Amino acid sequence: MEITGRIVKDASVFKLKENREVVNFTIAVNDSYKPKDSTELKKIVTYINCSYWVSSKSAKWLKKGALVELFGRIGLNVYIGSDSEAHGALTFHTSHIKILAFAKDGEQTPQVSKGAKASSEKEPDDLPF
Repeated sequence: MEITGRIVKDASVFKLKENREVVNFTIAVNDSYKPKDSTELKKIVTYINCSYWVSSKSAKWLKKGALVELFGRIGLNVYIGSDSEAHGALTFHTSHIKILAFAKDGEQTPQVSKGAKASSEKEPDDLPF
């Protein structure tokens, strides 16, 4: 299954038992439709919770506002809440992430390239030539 949307807030990494990590984030998917016998266009937004188990390093790229295309499957979590009622939540278990557009805010871009420049400028003796 494939879905495309914008990330609602920066991704977070959760550490689990046995040295496993999962990246959790939420995307917003925009849609619109015209109700029957109406000229008004209705816009709806669906928020989808996503989890990515492949690499926790990807979290640094998954910033608020980034447009992503996700491939994976839908999972259902069912539980009994503190109100003794049954509840359910959908989660998109992502197997592949394609970033279509990075976040617009300059502060939200990954710091990898800046860190790489800083370390190479500080230690010129480590150059391979």
